[in-house]
Amino acid sequence: MKKEFLNKPQIQNLLPHREPMLLIDELHNIKKLFSATAVVNVKRDSFFVQGHFPDNPVMPGVLIVEAFGQAAAALTAHGLDKKTYQNKLVFLMGIEKARFRNPVIPDCRLELNIEAIRSHGRVWKYKGEAIVDGKKMADAIWSATIVDKK
Repeated sequence: MKKEFLNKPQIQNLLPHREPMLLIDELHNIKKLFSATAVVNVKRDSFFVQGHFPDNPVMPGVLIVEAFGQAAAALTAHGLDKKTYQNKLVFLMGIEKARFRNPVIPDCRLELNIEAIRSHGRVWKYKGEAIVDGKKMADAIWSATIVDKK
């Protein structure tokens, strides 16, 4: 079975996020509505580096969580029937057990392994791990809901 892969333009067709807030660059190892791996190419010129922190740049933990949310939204949007997802948005509802274990510094490939734990109607729960070079950088459990666009 061929593994599905989404590049940044394909992700943009699924999510409303745009630069500089579209954090994920690709989505691969997709198992429809179940799991995927997202990639964030953390660069020295990423928008947050200049101020967080100028002499020791670190990707803010809140942006790692945002990237988890974007990956989950892309996984869900990609798996749903287009008519079901048309004119909808995915909003983050809650974050549980977020842990930041190691700093994510520029010039790395941050891989986000995400999994849908359960869904009930429009509410979904996910878990994920953020990995750089095989080392766990962060993990979290979060929930999101699918809402109508206004």
